[in-house]
Amino acid sequence: MAETTFSSFAVVGAGGSVGKHIVESLIAKNVNVLVLTRPSSSSAPSGPRAKVERVEYTDIVGVARVLQEHNVEVLISALPFEDLPAQEPLAKAALQAGCVRLFVPSEYGMPTEGGEEAILLHKDRYTKMLKELGMPSLRLYSGLFAEWIPIIGCVAEKGKFLLVAKGDTPMSVTTMSDVGGYLAHIITTLPPSKLLNTVFRIEGDRATLNEFAVLYEKADVSIQHAEKIPEDVKDAFVRDYLQQRSDTGGVSTRWDIVSGREMEGEEGNMNGLWEGHVWTSVRALHAL
Repeated sequence: MAETTFSSFAVVGAGGSVGKHIVESLIAKNVNVLVLTRPSSSSAPSGPRAKVERVEYTDIVGVARVLQEHNVEVLISALPFEDLPAQEPLAKAALQAGCVRLFVPSEYGMPTEGGEEAILLHKDRYTKMLKELGMPSLRLYSGLFAEWIPIIGCVAEKGKFLLVAKGDTPMSVTTMSDVGGYLAHIITTLPPSKLLNTVFRIEGDRATLNEFAVLYEKADVSIQHAEKIPEDVKDAFVRDYLQQRSDTGGVSTRWDIVSGREMEGEEGNMNGLWEGHVWTSVRALHAL
């Protein structure tokens, strides 16, 4: 007998950058979506197929009750980095609800499994926590958001594309829309056995940072090499880190931290599961 696909979903962090794309993509699949938001939030999406429940994420009993009332099977986190600690009580609530069969932690970036650096370690610990709780998980690695290419180059602030990395190692980038669309596609079409405790690796575009910078150079934005991102730029450390990380190969979704090599074939790139989809390139997204 064929497995029944998941049909009931809840999203936390739906008002954020990638979260709204996940909700919109699920709604486009004609499934009902529950949006969990804090009582103080004013940015939750709404509509005939997106119900909103306001509850404190740290209220394990309250979240469990809401999940149970809506018979949620898949709980998706799209929380920003600073709110990741809320994933622990949310996972405990999902377990207590009894109906949740899959938890999707907020990854949507470069591979983190086995990472020992602060940013990677912080995300990796939540999947380990889910395993300890006995809650199945699904990780989605999508590389750098394509929207961030001009951001890490400080194009808006400096009027130039600042390069602090060598920039000659291929990296993966994916638009937020494609991330949301891909996740919605796989969790509504693949059987649960293909989703539980899995890692999916995708990329909407692939090139070196130098090659992405050249796209801007052709659009009359000069490239300037620098030792580091200027401290007067907001989140300079993060932009510097992402550029430097690209030199190690770690921003490629094919990168396996544990083995220190790129994965090959379908194991390293699972774009093909979204058959027929046309991925948005950096050039197309930014009209370069």
